Amino acid sequence: MDSNTHSRQAVALSNTRGVKRRARILAAFHDCIISKGYAKTTLRDVARTAGMTASHLLYYFSGKDTLLEYYFDNVAQRIVERIKSFVTEEPERQLELLADLFFAGKGITRSEIGFMLECFGVAVHDSQLRDQKTELDRFCKAYLSELFAQSPCGSSRAADYAEISYAMLIGLRTAAYFDKRLGLPRARGLFYDEMLNLAGFSQRG
Repeated sequence: MDSNTHSRQAVALSNTRGVKRRARILAAFHDCIISKGYAKTTLRDVARTAGMTASHLLYYFSGKDTLLEYYFDNVAQRIVERIKSFVTEEPERQLELLADLFFAGKGITRSEIGFMLECFGVAVHDSQLRDQKTELDRFCKAYLSELFAQSPCGSSRAADYAEISYAMLIGLRTAAYFDKRLGLPRARGLFYDEMLNLAGFSQRG
């Protein structure tokens, strides 16, 4: 084996280890946030949970804010990719898939929803995270506007209905997280039925 081949393999191995360590750090960060909340979680907590020192963690992420931004972006991209996969379906089917994505655990877990809610609170004072949330919001609203435009309700109020439905989505998903009496099945039913109404489809029997 020549030296160039050995160097390439060493770099590849290093990159693989780096990816695995970042994944371990993110998993530890997620667990700490869910357990203690963002404000009370320290880098030392995350490092301990990940099985490394705080200085070692800082080799991969420059601070707690960077960790939060990276994790939020990771979850947001998965949401975007899932929603993009819906667009080849008929509008009524897309409404069902959207309800399932956010309320039936088909793509986003309860703990990830909790993490996202933590992010929303931090985004009030974190400009980078606020920009990331704004980008996700705009994507979702643009998708919903196009979905309504393709539905029986037509395009005349599609943008308005997108705003209403997105607010309803965030509100019901947040309420279901905190209020066990509401529950996800009922929240999903309320969201789905109102989306059908706005889109101009008949409600479920």
